[in-house]
Amino acid sequence: MQEGTQRVKFYQTGTLTVGNRLLDVELRTVQATTDRSNAITSGHRACQGCGEALGARYALDAAMRASNGNMIAVNATGCLEVFSTPYPETSWTLPWLHSLFGNAAAVASGVAAALRTQGRHDIRVVAQGGDGGTTDIGFACLSGMFERNDDVLYICYDNQGYMNTGVQRSSATPPTARTATTPAIGGEPGNIFGTGKDVPRIAMAHEIPYVATASVADLHDLEAKVTKAMSMHGARYIHVFVPCPLGWGAPTNSTIRVARLASESALFPLFEAEHGEVIASSPIRKQVPVEDYLKTQNRFAHLFKPERDEERIAVLQQMADRNIKRYDLLREEVKA
Repeated sequence: MQEGTQRVKFYQTGTLTVGNRLLDVELRTVQATTDRSNAITSGHRACQGCGEALGARYALDAAMRASNGNMIAVNATGCLEVFSTPYPETSWTLPWLHSLFGNAAAVASGVAAALRTQGRHDIRVVAQGGDGGTTDIGFACLSGMFERNDDVLYICYDNQGYMNTGVQRSSATPPTARTATTPAIGGEPGNIFGTGKDVPRIAMAHEIPYVATASVADLHDLEAKVTKAMSMHGARYIHVFVPCPLGWGAPTNSTIRVARLASESALFPLFEAEHGEVIASSPIRKQVPVEDYLKTQNRFAHLFKPERDEERIAVLQQMADRNIKRYDLLREEVKA
């Protein structure tokens, strides 16, 4: 048994002591504790199966615990802002600021600077937004935050499109995916190859203290990475994979499964980097072909009917294979 772990017998069912509550208090996850902050609480209007709502709850509750509740969140315009704060209501239970679509990183940097001038080093700042407000509209402000090494944790919830405004393509939309602006028609149906940005790697190029990818398929890993990021100072970036059933054309009860297949196929690798260098990655325990992931969503249906598009599926598999090599995702000790 690895050092720092605790052996637990799962012998009770139907009570609050099941699962993590059988662990020692210091080893429990945030959501398993009765004093969790519930940073985003009931009453929001997210769609059924929304990966972003789930990811935001786990991420910000972990950040709240790490900061002892002394935290301010800055939220870009987008799905997360719209479904959580229909005026004059809000589902947030912490100090929360709504910024424009593209300046959440800049606003958060300003908040951090204001706190610093007041000598309030006990209050931490988190900025958050979707891929549209992060990889596209807010990219310049985000890069500026990285370049200045401002003391902000930025969390991007990546659902791979502008879901709030009608499922349009973003620079995080994967190749071949159908969106409202990349329809499944023509010689190259769906989003074309050769576009988009890999923002976690761009963040690494700034050599900031911490960069990580995470997924709602592994919520313990998400909590751990947020907790680690909050233990540091300077610019930090976490890119979270959050499936959107509505925009992706997937069943509302398949969010976790879809996210898990993205990682098990290596289309969305999970890793950590410090000061520009990868320091750890989550190995794939059971590799699956990319088509197992693609077939779960209607946005890729044109790759399989009316006939199978072998060439484009093969290119997507090559992308996954490149991730496996780049981040060392298939390791002998795991396969053994």
